[in-house]
Amino acid sequence: MKSYVFALMIYGIMGVMGVFGAPIVLWREDWTRAWQKTWCRIVFALLRRGFGIDLSIEGPVPEGDILIAAKHQSMLDVLILYEALPRARFVMKRELMWMPVFGLYAKRTGAVPIDRTPRYGAAEAVVTAFQDAPGQIVVYPQGTRVAPGETAPYRRGIARLAEATGRQVIPAATNAGLFWRKGGRICGPGTVTLRFGAPIIAEGRAAQMSEIEAWIEAESTALASKRL
Repeated sequence: MKSYVFALMIYGIMGVMGVFGAPIVLWREDWTRAWQKTWCRIVFALLRRGFGIDLSIEGPVPEGDILIAAKHQSMLDVLILYEALPRARFVMKRELMWMPVFGLYAKRTGAVPIDRTPRYGAAEAVVTAFQDAPGQIVVYPQGTRVAPGETAPYRRGIARLAEATGRQVIPAATNAGLFWRKGGRICGPGTVTLRFGAPIIAEGRAAQMSEIEAWIEAESTALASKRL
């Protein structure tokens, strides 16, 4: 019941802030980001007050024009990344861009929708969209949310993007899925951790993807074990 009330509150606040803020904040990308980050902080405050869930960020927060290869376990890790990074740009599934309010704000801050149905072509679309885009480009190499303890293959799109743009890849691990679970169930108390690693440097896409996967999986497993 608490999780249900929490969901009503955060999405209700999102709707109100999105509608009433649009005429003002959508004029400039930096204003849009500041408004969205305010909503993220409200969500974090409600998690802390209602469920005893705190947030922790480990490692230097990446800045500049780089790529982030992130573990995606829940909506919560998306919010933490967005609030922490100076200028995050997300690769997201196309259906999210159709959401009222949310889709408008996502487009304004440079998010790129992709159709995950075709077997080929998505990576090329991302490369084209982000070729000269400034900021921190967040890619989920597994292409979907993967709960702790579950597995899904890593795709080479981010390695292709790194090769095309010449940007470094910073991996990010998390245990967020233990606290914000599938279906929106919130489980606390505890500390949600987002951990940034050192740049992944390797020769060739296959080698780079192997190192990205090894680091993210090992670190996410380690973070999960602390909570369990």
